[in-house]
Amino acid sequence: MEYSDKQVQIMETAEVLFAEKGFNGTSVRDIADKANVNPAMISYYFGSKEKLLETLFSYRGENIKLKLESMIGNKEHSSLEKMYTLIDHYIDKVISQQCFSRIMAREQILNHTGAIAELIFQMKKRNQELIGKLVHEGQKKGEFKKHIDVPLMMATLIGTASNMVTTKHYYREINNLQEMPEEEFSKHIRKKLSLHLKKIFKAILTNEE
Repeated sequence: MEYSDKQVQIMETAEVLFAEKGFNGTSVRDIADKANVNPAMISYYFGSKEKLLETLFSYRGENIKLKLESMIGNKEHSSLEKMYTLIDHYIDKVISQQCFSRIMAREQILNHTGAIAELIFQMKKRNQELIGKLVHEGQKKGEFKKHIDVPLMMATLIGTASNMVTTKHYYREINNLQEMPEEEFSKHIRKKLSLHLKKIFKAILTNEE
């Protein structure tokens, strides 16, 4: 689905507020004020605050799906190279979309039923199927081992990247990086995560040392 610039502006504004104050702690008026729009515009585009949150999940989920499909369809890269691209994509997503990651984590903990829970389930199922297709492709080519636990492998990727980003203040303190500028630190942590996760995935997927 195509969204107008104004719809994206409202969704991204709501995303920040939902991450900071929680869904219940954020009002339509809060979103309208911060987005500099009339509250009636939110009702016009989304219908309600609940539908706005659902649309945000659909918007983010569709972007991930398109990226995965593009990576998997690349004929020039080996299966392992595609998996490495996938790793870097997820790391970049977690770093650049920290607000959405916080909302996602909160919703998965607090709500196991309802429209958002179903959207999260369908998003995870669809992404896992696409990544399973990539793994199967690598197995057919003899690049990957048999009997790979795709859900556990993806939990390793998403869990490691998300935990590192959400608890980065501890990493800074422990490694004496408090004075490092945020932009430089983001590059530092991205590189460390990328190398670390690629080593893990290579060990999981291939027979190479």
